[in-house]
Amino acid sequence: MVFFGEGTLIIKWISAYDGGAVSPVLPELSGPITCNFSNKDYDICSMNGPALLDPMTSTFFTMIPTPTNIMTTAPSDHLAEVKIRPYPRKTDKSAMSKAKELTLVTSSNPPKSSSCGIMHSSPALIFSVGGYTGNFFHQFNEGFIPLYLTIHSFFPDRDVILVITDLKDWWAKKYADLFPHLTSHPIINMDNQTTTHCFPSSIVGLIKHGHLVIDPELLPYPKTTLLDFNTFLRNALGGDDDEHGTGRVLESYYNKPADQKRRRPRLVLVNRKGGVGREISNLVQVLNAIEEVGFQVIVFEPKRDAPVGDAYKLLQSSEAMLAVHGAAMTHLLLLRPGMVLGEIVPIGTDWLSKTFYEKPAKALGLEYIKYKVSFQESSLADKYQPSDLVIKDPPGFTSGNWIKARVYMKTQNVKLDIPRFKKLFLEEAYDKAKRLLGLKES
Repeated sequence: MVFFGEGTLIIKWISAYDGGAVSPVLPELSGPITCNFSNKDYDICSMNGPALLDPMTSTFFTMIPTPTNIMTTAPSDHLAEVKIRPYPRKTDKSAMSKAKELTLVTSSNPPKSSSCGIMHSSPALIFSVGGYTGNFFHQFNEGFIPLYLTIHSFFPDRDVILVITDLKDWWAKKYADLFPHLTSHPIINMDNQTTTHCFPSSIVGLIKHGHLVIDPELLPYPKTTLLDFNTFLRNALGGDDDEHGTGRVLESYYNKPADQKRRRPRLVLVNRKGGVGREISNLVQVLNAIEEVGFQVIVFEPKRDAPVGDAYKLLQSSEAMLAVHGAAMTHLLLLRPGMVLGEIVPIGTDWLSKTFYEKPAKALGLEYIKYKVSFQESSLADKYQPSDLVIKDPPGFTSGNWIKARVYMKTQNVKLDIPRFKKLFLEEAYDKAKRLLGLKES
C-alpha cells in the first residue's frame, strides 16, 4: 500500500504485491481516492467525496481542503494523481489500447475553467465500452455482467449516473432497453460533453469475476448469481408484466386452443457466415436433418446493430438453440432455464467451450449438450494428418499462443456427419425439447 499526504489519507491503492486479491473490492473508503489494482482483470477506484469531471481533458478532480506541510513531489495544486483505463481486461494490451485513459486527481485548486457546469445530486459510475465491444461475447463479458456486478455492489438502489466513454451510437441503441433497469437516470456520453459535471462521489471501473461468471461469494449481501442476471435480462427485455420471464412473444402461443398450438419444438440455429471460420459447410443438409428429427428450425444470423430484444423474443419463443463455438453462444444468457443449448465444438476449442459456455449454461439451468466434431468432420483434415500435433494435441500445439490458435478459430470449418450428428445430438436434444414443451411421446 502506498500513502500520500499527512494525517488523513490523500490517496491509497492496493497492489498485487500487497497479498493478492482483496475482498470486498474496496474495503476502506477513506481519503479522497481509494484504488484497488490487485485484480488480474480490472482496476477500480473510488472518489469518496465531491468530484468534478472535466470531459475535455478526461480528468476527474476530487476537492480537498488545502493541507499544510505536505510531503509530495506533485505540483502544489495537484497532491496526487492516478491513471486508469476503466475496462475490465487490463492484461490485454490490444483491448486496453481501445479504452480511454482517465486521470483522477486530488486537488486543492482545480483549473479556474473547471467550475461546475452541471451539478448532480447522485453519484457517478464511470467506465469504458471500448476494447472488444464490437464482439457480442465481449459486450457481456467485459460489459453488462461487470456493470451489473458493480451496480449491485455499490448502488443497489440504482441511484447512480452512468458516465460512459468510448460509447458508440449503435451500442447505445442495441441495449437501450437495459439501461432503465440499471439506473434511474439518463446515461452520459462522456466523449460528447463540452461542459464540466460535478458529482457527490464516483466509482471508476467495473468489477469482473471471470468469463460470464458471477461468484456470489465475492459480493456483498444480498448475494446475486448468474441466474439473477438472467432474470434481470428477462425483466428488461420481456416487459414488466412478464411474471415468468418468458416474454410476451409466447402469450399468443400459450393462449391458443390445443389443436391450434405449434406441436413441434422450435430450434434456433445461430449461423456463422462470411468467411469468419467455424462455418457449417453442409448447412442445408444439417437443416434438413433437424427438421427430419421433428424440430421446426429457424436460422438466425445476428446483426451487430439489431436491438438485443429482437434476439430475446426469437429465443424465448423456442425450446432449443444450437451454434458452433463462438461469440454467438453468448445468446445463452437470453434463454430461460430448462431450454436446450447445443454447442458444436470444433477441434482445438474444448477448453474454450467448457470455460466460456458450458459452465455458464449449467449455472443457468440449461440443458447443455456438446457435439464434438470428429477429425473427418473438420476442414483441418484437408491439411493435416491425425498424427500431427495440431490435431492430436491442440493445447500442446498452441502453448497458450493466441496466434497459433487461429488455425482452429479462423481457418477451420465443419461438415457434419449427419447420421453421427443425429445420434449424438439431435435425438437427445429433441427429446429434451419435447419435454420442455410438454408434448407426450407420440
